[in-house]
Amino acid sequence: MIKRNTFFLLAATLLCFYTGTAQKKMQSKKTAVFSNVVYSGDDQIYKNNPLKTDEFYTPVLQGCYPDPAITKKGDDYYMVCSSFAMFPGVPIFHSKDLVNWTDLGGVLNNVSEFNPHDTGISAGVYAPGITYNPHNDTFYMIVTAFSGGLGNIIVKTKDPMKGWGSPIKLDFGGIDPSIFFDENGKGYIVHNDAPDKGKELYEGHRVIKIWEYDLTTDKVIPGTDKIIVDGGVDLSKKPIWIEAPHLYKKNGKYYLMCAEGGTGGNHSEVIFSSDNPKGPFKPASNNPILTQRYFPKDRANKVDWAGHADVIQGPDNKYYGVFLGIRPNEKDRVNAGRETFMLPVDWSGEFPVFENGLVPMQPKLKMPAGVTNQTGKNGFFPNGNFTFTENFTSKKLDYRWIGLRGPRENFISISKKGLEITPFEVNIKEMKPTSTLFYRQQHNTFSFTAGVDYKPQSEKDLAGIVCLQNERFNYVFGITKKGNDTFIILERTEKGQSKIIGSSKIKITNTLRLQVKAAGDNYEFSYAVNGVDFENLGGTVSGDILSTNAAGGFTGALVGLYATSANDAHP
Repeated sequence: MIKRNTFFLLAATLLCFYTGTAQKKMQSKKTAVFSNVVYSGDDQIYKNNPLKTDEFYTPVLQGCYPDPAITKKGDDYYMVCSSFAMFPGVPIFHSKDLVNWTDLGGVLNNVSEFNPHDTGISAGVYAPGITYNPHNDTFYMIVTAFSGGLGNIIVKTKDPMKGWGSPIKLDFGGIDPSIFFDENGKGYIVHNDAPDKGKELYEGHRVIKIWEYDLTTDKVIPGTDKIIVDGGVDLSKKPIWIEAPHLYKKNGKYYLMCAEGGTGGNHSEVIFSSDNPKGPFKPASNNPILTQRYFPKDRANKVDWAGHADVIQGPDNKYYGVFLGIRPNEKDRVNAGRETFMLPVDWSGEFPVFENGLVPMQPKLKMPAGVTNQTGKNGFFPNGNFTFTENFTSKKLDYRWIGLRGPRENFISISKKGLEITPFEVNIKEMKPTSTLFYRQQHNTFSFTAGVDYKPQSEKDLAGIVCLQNERFNYVFGITKKGNDTFIILERTEKGQSKIIGSSKIKITNTLRLQVKAAGDNYEFSYAVNGVDFENLGGTVSGDILSTNAAGGFTGALVGLYATSANDAHP
């Protein structure tokens, strides 16, 4: 009996070994290897407005980097933005001068603590605040997380360069929290919330609340909450979506700055003042202090939706404001998403005003005195027109490459051949982590080219490029199999309904080059079997489905290196 059991155990072990080996071999065959990726932006506005030696471009962060918040310690500035279901959560940047920024990755980078695995792309985490508290030499990042039942959370660190602590759940509702520390060290949190039950007067009626914050327990103090703004600047005019509050103190007075009008064409920034952090707050007579809503819809080089701002004192002791805005394409579609802009702020009077924030915005700003523009050089984040080349030879992958609903490290590895993606059994249309390495679209006119070595084993296998606004609106451009033949296909998905708009049988002998090019609303997908001579597939197609106009939501378009073993796009 013992010998018989031993025989069966040995046989089972050998079977598992050979099966596992076969699965590993099969998996290695399906791995897609990407190499020599080139993203190149070519917007006309930058060609028409070359920089002088004392100038820099705004937006300072192009592509989907909305809802900026900023703080400083000494001459170190730190800025955070929304990331939604992109991973890691809450991108963070560092600067010494407000012009040259270094990408530090994401604040929420532990998937066991922040896991947006089952959320829509516009959920996840958004509208962060960041504040340095000199009384305990600690940085605080506070944000609303729409995943895992987190709600409003706060994380802390002594040094943002070295990472952040674990999220601490806060016991209040609403969204868009920020934290403020008074000169006496006392802490306060302000946030957007719904009116008290039964007191909502109209759709979009919101309030700003304040709580006292206990620094020893990292909790709001029960019973200290108070509504300090009801509706907005003038409740009789039914203002909508008072949100994104920030509290400041200057010359003994408290200032509450908020967005008003919703993050669209009516977006604006408004300001209130009080002698007490808990109010009453009186609106400035010259509100709004920033907006682009008053100008012709068809104006050239349009910047729109300006709002959701934060203000900081710059290296020249002048004030500057960061805020979100958009640069729509020629069909007024928003593909690159909401970006981070900057303007100087005049705070010589009682209330701050964004300089040239009430006239059509221009693409260039004067640099703070003594600053040299190094954007795109020496490791600093680029802006304007630029080319980003990625050969995947560095041990540390650039932070501009991100995952969706989960860490990029779960499906990528770097080899001598390039970047290897081990495909998940998930396709791009599912609300799950996908095996796709994403890059934000940062221009209206751009090209994105990548080499791919890949041999699909079945029709379930596909690898290539995806242009994605969300899981229900996207283009998939890649290699798959039908019978014994290899095909390249282009699939358009709109409102969750997919259609093949181009396919061609190909024979792959070398690295295949794939390319997407956009000129405003016109997108073209091309491939080169020999790596040089590109052939268009599907003609010129509309980028409409890559815009928030068509797809809704809050994110900008992403371009990704994609592999899946759950392909449902067939020639």
